[in-house]
Amino acid sequence: MSSDFEGYEQDFAVLTAEITGKIARVPRLPPDEKKQMVANVEKQLEEAKELLEQMDLEVREIPPQSRGMYSNRMRSYKQEMGKLETDFKRSRIAYSDEVRNELLGDDGNSSENQRAHLLDNTERLERSSRRLEAGYQIAVETEQIGQEMLENLSHDREKIQRARERLRETDANLGKSSRVLTGMLRSSALAIPKISLNQLGKIDFY
Repeated sequence: MSSDFEGYEQDFAVLTAEITGKIARVPRLPPDEKKQMVANVEKQLEEAKELLEQMDLEVREIPPQSRGMYSNRMRSYKQEMGKLETDFKRSRIAYSDEVRNELLGDDGNSSENQRAHLLDNTERLERSSRRLEAGYQIAVETEQIGQEMLENLSHDREKIQRARERLRETDANLGKSSRVLTGMLRSSALAIPKISLNQLGKIDFY
């Protein structure tokens, strides 16, 4: 039983070594070779999973008193398998990015160009924000000035109205005074005796 397990172990070690080497090569290959390499690695990963399943079945057949050592080795192999799948996923992501750039006609400076474009947009937004803030401040100050002007105009209107009222009162008083004086003059004129020319000739003048 243990000999079968050890045989699977050797096959698994050889297979995972090949997979590790191919995963490292994927990002550096030309597009056509990359596609073929990715498919090949996917196939070998499936073979490695089948080997782990066979090894797991073998461990279950081992007597309990001897199973502990093999169980520890299985945990180590499963961890190695998980690491391979993670590395392959990262390699495929890098491969997908390169293929996308090639299809779009981007060069190696695409990421730098995108970063510069984002920075430029950020600076534009900041400038626009500063202009809006300055415009808002001017609007607030203008509103305050307008409010003060309205208050001043209101005070001035009240002063003008009071001045008009005083002027009307003065005109009324002057009218009354004029009528009183006119009456007094008329009364004085009536009180003066009329003197004829003959009487005027008889008056002695010193």
